[in-house]
Amino acid sequence: MLTQQVLHLPPQKLFFSCSPFNVRKIPSFVNCKNGYAYSYCTVNALTLDELPPNALRRKREPQWRGGFSLGLDLGLARTGLALSKGFSIRPLTVLELRGQKLEVQIINIAEQEEVDEFIIGLPKSADGKETPQSNKVRSVAGRLAVQAAERGWRVYLQDEHGTTTEAMDRMVNMGLSKSSQQKKLDAFAAMMVLERYFSTSGQGTELVLPKNLELQAKLQRGPPKDVDFFSDED
Repeated sequence: MLTQQVLHLPPQKLFFSCSPFNVRKIPSFVNCKNGYAYSYCTVNALTLDELPPNALRRKREPQWRGGFSLGLDLGLARTGLALSKGFSIRPLTVLELRGQKLEVQIINIAEQEEVDEFIIGLPKSADGKETPQSNKVRSVAGRLAVQAAERGWRVYLQDEHGTTTEAMDRMVNMGLSKSSQQKKLDAFAAMMVLERYFSTSGQGTELVLPKNLELQAKLQRGPPKDVDFFSDED
């Protein structure tokens, strides 16, 4: 007989994630309703070893080809996007959208650019602690993770502290005008997130998992192979 330990706390929204150094136990489906949990069981979450980000896989397999990354700098009104294909990282665009419209557009851009992972900047303070904005970013990342998993794409969180300042310095050094700086700041901040991610070989990222086990299985299988890119022998 399955025994349960019911928590005498207000319902809390579930967020599934794991890091390479701290494999967490994920909440169970027992007594869950509409994504809210009242009890827990011990089910091991997938790790970065099982779903390595592209940067980590490149480090492990120097001859590996493939893997396009979309960097995101999520803001209250503006979201910057940057793209990495191969060893090239560049600012892509800035979206002035919110909610579902933003998420739909991000997925559309990911499909157009043939990416297979999202690297989302997670706001943190100078001492490494999360901020009120962190919870909002985690909520968006969780929703994107569900849509991404349907396509075999992965979602990771990357500490973004200081990337806005780095983006400003980069644009000043490039000689961009103040008007261009204002328009492109968020996209350049997303590029800084990607640069930090690749400079650490993805080892500081946090994997965002959908709770649905079928979606997790799709993540493990990965996206369908591009028949134009892979040979029959791959």
